[in-house]
Amino acid sequence: MSTDETGGADSAMNDTGVAVEFYWRPGCPFCTLLRTALRRAKLPMREVNIWRDPAAAARVRAATGGDETVPTVFVGERAMVNPGARTVLEVVREEAPELLPPRSARGRRRWWPRR
Repeated sequence: MSTDETGGADSAMNDTGVAVEFYWRPGCPFCTLLRTALRRAKLPMREVNIWRDPAAAARVRAATGGDETVPTVFVGERAMVNPGARTVLEVVREEAPELLPPRSARGRRRWWPRR
């Protein structure tokens, strides 16, 4: 498997072995947007650069029908190609809800400035 670039595979896996794996490549603006949204949601994930890991690139090609479309996110064996953050979080809620932080830890958005 690939090396984790954000804190270890253990942080992105639950007791049943379901993990959130985020496959990306440098220069991909869609990867940056999704990564930012998932980090903001405090979702633990293992980030894998497909340009550094040939096995990861092969896994993405298998999931996408032969190309290297990123971001590709796996939750367990379920693959999502270029998903939105909402979609990823919905799948995590279905497949591995224990990976989601408690609601209080996610923080609240503020639509007004602090004083």
